[in-house]
Order: sequence, then C-alpha cells, then structure tokens
Amino acid sequence: MFVIRPIKPEDIDQLMQLLSVSGHGLTSLPKDEKIIQKKITQSTKSFDPEVEAPGGESYLFVMEEVFTGKLVGVSGIISKIGGFEAYYFYRLKEEIKTSKMLGISKNIRTLSMEKTHSGPAEICSLFLHPDYRNSQNGRFLSLSRFLYMAENQNRFEEHVIAEMRGQVNEQGQSPFWNAVGSKFTGMDFIEADYLTMKSKSFIDELVPNYPIIVELLPEDAQDVVGKVHDNTRPAKHILEQEGFEFKGLVGIFEPGPVLETELKTVRSFADSKVIKIKEILKDQFDGTVQIISTSGANKKFKATLGHLKIEDGEAIIEAVTATALKLKVGDSLRYVSFKPEVKSQKLEV
Repeated sequence: MFVIRPIKPEDIDQLMQLLSVSGHGLTSLPKDEKIIQKKITQSTKSFDPEVEAPGGESYLFVMEEVFTGKLVGVSGIISKIGGFEAYYFYRLKEEIKTSKMLGISKNIRTLSMEKTHSGPAEICSLFLHPDYRNSQNGRFLSLSRFLYMAENQNRFEEHVIAEMRGQVNEQGQSPFWNAVGSKFTGMDFIEADYLTMKSKSFIDELVPNYPIIVELLPEDAQDVVGKVHDNTRPAKHILEQEGFEFKGLVGIFEPGPVLETELKTVRSFADSKVIKIKEILKDQFDGTVQIISTSGANKKFKATLGHLKIEDGEAIIEAVTATALKLKVGDSLRYVSFKPEVKSQKLEV
C-alpha cells in the first residue's frame, strides 16, 4: 500500500537514492544534492498555508510505501512558470508546399522560439522507481496531484501544461541539441540542461531567435521533434486520457511535446468530490478503485488508493484507508475514480 504526501526535509537521503536510478532524462531533478536540497526547501515553503495566489511556487510530492516508509516515486507541480526568468519553448508549425509543375508536395516543419514571463501551471518531475512501475502505480502518482490542485484551486493558474521527456539516449545525448543548441553554446546537452538549474539567461544570449526549418537538420535530429522518450509514453497516455492535448509546443533541449489544457477540464480535477465519512469498516470490501485524499484546510494532504461506498450522501471507507490517511468518522475526504469511465459505443447497423 502506498500514500502520496508532500516531501519533507528528512526525505533528502531517500530521494537521492531514488534519483540515482533515474538515468539522464529527469532533468528537473538532477543528481546534485545541493540543488535537490534547495528544491525541497522551496517545496516546504510553497505548502505554507499563507499562499493565496500562484506566484511560481514549486510543490514536490513523494510516493511512500506505508509499511516500510520507502520512497518509490516523486512528482511535482509548479503553480506558475516564468517570473523573473523567462520560460522557453519552440512552436512547431507545419506547412504543405506544392508544385503543380513538378507534381510534388512537401510537408515543411518550422520551429520558432517562444518565451513567457507569465505562464501557466505545470505538472512536472514525475519519476517512479523501475521496480515499482506498473499501470496502477504510475497513474496514481500522476493523478493524485490533481486532487491537491482541486483542494487548493486558488494556488494555481487556470491553464496547465506538462512538458514530456523527449528522446535522450543512454549516454545522455540529445540528437536535436547536438544539431542546434550545442552549435551556439559550445555545451553538450547534460551541461546545458544542468546550467538551467542556475540560470536560463544563456538561452536568450546565445541561441538565435530565428525559425528553424526542421527538414534542414540531420535526420536523427528531425526524427525526435515532438517525440517522447519510450519510458514516458505511459505518462503521456494517462494525461491524454485526462484531457491534455498536444497543441504545437515542444521543449527546446530534447524537444519532447508539451501537453496542455485548462485545469477545470482535467477529469481527475473536475470529477473529484468532497464527502463526509459516515462509517469506517474493519473488513475490506469490493468496489471501484478510487484515489482518496484528505480534505479541508486543517488536514495535511495525503492520498492513497482504496474503495468507498456512498450511503445517504456520506462515505463508508475501509479501516486501512482511514489509517493511511489518518481519517476518522466525521472527517471529510476527496475522491475520484482511478480511471475514466469507458463509454459504451452504440453500434450502427
């Protein structure tokens, strides 16, 4: 059984152990203890009850095995990207050029730099230990964030994005960065991406702000534009089921697709409901799996997977769920179905 909760300062050692198996793709959480310590401190401050509006706060959550206390996953939210330093993307556009004389049509893709100082919210920093990867754990780790956002809507921008991890090889090399960014910065992918943890100013200073014609790049660089890393495909699929879409933005380093939507349209955000606990049963019972979290300003956020029954407008939950979330009869909880309902399709004869 697992719970998801805000990260704590004492989690630093376990988090570093978890990140040691993350490979080269988790660029928002590098294997640098000083940077990770700073991010944990920022997250702790972000959860301050006094925060009333999005101001660039960065929230980190960990997935903890209840009976052992082992950390097996991490995920994050940024309340608003941008701020003092801009946030950069490429806008991918496609145009079909046709010659009637030659009888040829060509699809031409261009990438144009965009930057924002006042951007949307972002869900980010998703990583699950390889030994615990399955559809249930990954979905739970990803979607539990939206219950926190539903509980604290005033803390987040209404538009939300998710920058998907792009295609980087086992040696930490990005074919796209090698073909474009490295030519102007003199840095390889790992070095440049690490530098963004300190400052992104070199992007404006060195990378030309001219459209890039994708078809003029080396073939291996062309092939990764808008593509996700193989390990990220499940995460992308989960978000698409929740209502996220690709609308043309890609990252500037790999460049993976950026999915986006309005927060109010995300299924696990919009469909989540708050209900009071009527009864806690010692025995487990069958039913649809729900993501269940604490609710209310006086409750620290925690989420787990469990079952609940609704009777007379109130919830009946299992004792194991109540124990994991430290809930009692009379408390409120927030819940949402673990998976979207599959709508039956009417067959036409």
